[in-house]
Amino acid sequence: MAKDVIIACDFSSRAAVLDFLDRFPEGEKPFVKIGMELFYAEGPGIVREIKARGHRIFLDLKLHDIPNTVRKAMAVLSGLDVDLVNVHAAGTIEMMRAALEGLTRPDGTRPLLIAVTQLTSTDEDRMKRELLIRRGLGRAIVHYARNAREAGLDGVVCSPLESKMIKEACGSDFLTVTPGIRFADAAADDQRRITTPAQARELGSDYIVVGRPITAAPDPVAAYRRCVAEFLHPQIDSYER
Repeated sequence: MAKDVIIACDFSSRAAVLDFLDRFPEGEKPFVKIGMELFYAEGPGIVREIKARGHRIFLDLKLHDIPNTVRKAMAVLSGLDVDLVNVHAAGTIEMMRAALEGLTRPDGTRPLLIAVTQLTSTDEDRMKRELLIRRGLGRAIVHYARNAREAGLDGVVCSPLESKMIKEACGSDFLTVTPGIRFADAAADDQRRITTPAQARELGSDYIVVGRPITAAPDPVAAYRRCVAEFLHPQIDSYER
């Protein structure tokens, strides 16, 4: 899979997400993320419907449970024909291996599987004070990434700020999928560890996940194209600011 911008479609209904996607021209099919809010509201049917429209899908449910439960859940999700799914790395290497087993179809095919290291809303103070993880944030995240690599996963979800150190620890082919993206002239909202699309590119992110800067923009299509320009085509400065 090539580098790309993934739009976080964090909507609460089928009508809202389809209205958003209908804003894009027929030939423009952005990679989208379906998270808990939309999936819990509409169920697997919305995944199938968006896939049938021609979009690649990152199904962001962050599974975290005992290995047997995660294995069985992933076997169900593998039938939805999504492109990317995830688990929490904190679930242990055994759980991540079980997820990979469940996700792999009888013919050997499967979506890409990545693990969440630390949420981008978590900073080092909260990690130490609330989660009782005493190691530094960077060391903890790299350790989780190495565990994911050992379990056979394809990459991790992390902040762009950790992409370089994860690539150094796990190899250049180990994917970094990075939320926490904001334009230089936008608010941070509830995110802590953030960068611009251009900074994420420079830091080595393979995919950036962008929600409110696109979905809440006055012109979401223009905001998406701006993101693509900054992340994938830095030499082009033709988007509307």
